[in-house]
Amino acid sequence: MADDIRAAGAVVRDPATSSGRVLLVHRPRYDDWSLPKGKLEPGEHVLLAAVREVAEETGLRVTLGRRLPTVHYLSDDVPKRVDYWVATAEGPPPEFAPNREVDGLAWAVGGGAATGGVALTYERDVDTVAAALAGPARTTPLIVVRHAEAGHESDWPGDDLSRPLDPLGAHEARLLSALLRCFGVCRVISAPAERCLATVRPYAEATGRALEVEPTFDVTRADAGSGGADPEKAAAALAATAEPVIICAHRENLPVVVAAACAELGATPTAGEPLRKGEFLVLHRAAGRLIGAERYHPEPD
Repeated sequence: MADDIRAAGAVVRDPATSSGRVLLVHRPRYDDWSLPKGKLEPGEHVLLAAVREVAEETGLRVTLGRRLPTVHYLSDDVPKRVDYWVATAEGPPPEFAPNREVDGLAWAVGGGAATGGVALTYERDVDTVAAALAGPARTTPLIVVRHAEAGHESDWPGDDLSRPLDPLGAHEARLLSALLRCFGVCRVISAPAERCLATVRPYAEATGRALEVEPTFDVTRADAGSGGADPEKAAAALAATAEPVIICAHRENLPVVVAAACAELGATPTAGEPLRKGEFLVLHRAAGRLIGAERYHPEPD
């Protein structure tokens, strides 16, 4: 509902152990132990909110993994929706500084028993932690992006391969740079068309990664799809790697790319609307299998 309170957070798993320890926060206002989370700011994307709230409450910069079930409950008789992800810290934690919202941290085993007797206060948080611990602690993303807005081919006087993003598309590419960084530092693969390269170039520059061109993802060639190129093999090979990867391609070949990646991961693509321009699909992988999938547009809901 439009009137719902929107919030986002994460189940931060301890990267140093495999014991299932997760990070809890103590809120002095409520005198409770909960998961790091907080309300979305006006116009804020839910992915950015999750990362920001964890950083503000714990001091940790995290990388998001698979999405967890959304939690719904009433807060002062107003419906509240909280979106959660499994998350891992991107480095050693800084010294914690208590603040107005959070005055203590604790690592708890499963959220229900921790050093010093700390445990989660709310059953809904216990359920969220159980969902996080039911899957792998770490997943590796394969992110498939449809290029951002680039006007119409008929309005561009040059070769279609060189058609650039329009102003809206350039704006979407800047938004994408921040959103994609929520899932960590990835290898960046693009179709040769400038509109694809420009969509992920801000992310590549921000993370210091090379922007690699994959010729088989080119749909502007006259022989594209005739058998001379094999985007299926390229996509399957990228899905089979153990490294995080971003692929930017076109409406025409994204279904092939996604189907080949899912087949490599032992899964069938779910039916759904095609990705909109600038929209992206995150495939979470672990041990060569598909663990979860989610999709987002750069503009917030």
